[in-house]
Amino acid sequence: MASANSRRAAAIIRNRARANREAARARRAAATAARRVRTGPRSLVTHIIATGAPLDSVEGAADALRSRARKEGIRGRAVRIRRTFNGHARRTLTVYRYTAEQVAEIVANYKPRKAEYKAIRAALVAA
Repeated sequence: MASANSRRAAAIIRNRARANREAARARRAAATAARRVRTGPRSLVTHIIATGAPLDSVEGAADALRSRARKEGIRGRAVRIRRTFNGHARRTLTVYRYTAEQVAEIVANYKPRKAEYKAIRAALVAA
C-alpha cells in the first residue's frame, strides 16, 4: 500500500507533467502559426495565435477583428475549404485569408475593452 505522501507526490508530478505538455502545445502552436503568417495570407485566428495569445480568448478576438474588417471594407483573399462538421459530410465553406499588412490595417482602428483583447491588440500591433 502506498503512503499518502507518495500518492500526493505522484499527483504533483502528474499535474506538473500535464501542465508542461499543455504549455509545450501552446508554444508549438504559436511557433507554427508565426511561421505560417510569415509565408503568406492566413486566417485572423492564425495571426492571433502567432502572437502567443491564450487559446481560450483567440476566437472572441478573431470575431471582433472580423467585424472590424467588415466595417472598414477590408476583404481578405477568399479561399474555399472542405470542412467536416460533427463528424458528418464535408461541406465546402468560403473563408478569408488576410496578409500581415491587412491585419495591421484592421488592428489600427480596433479599440477593444477587455484586458485580454487589449493585450492581443498590442501584440498584433508589435508584430
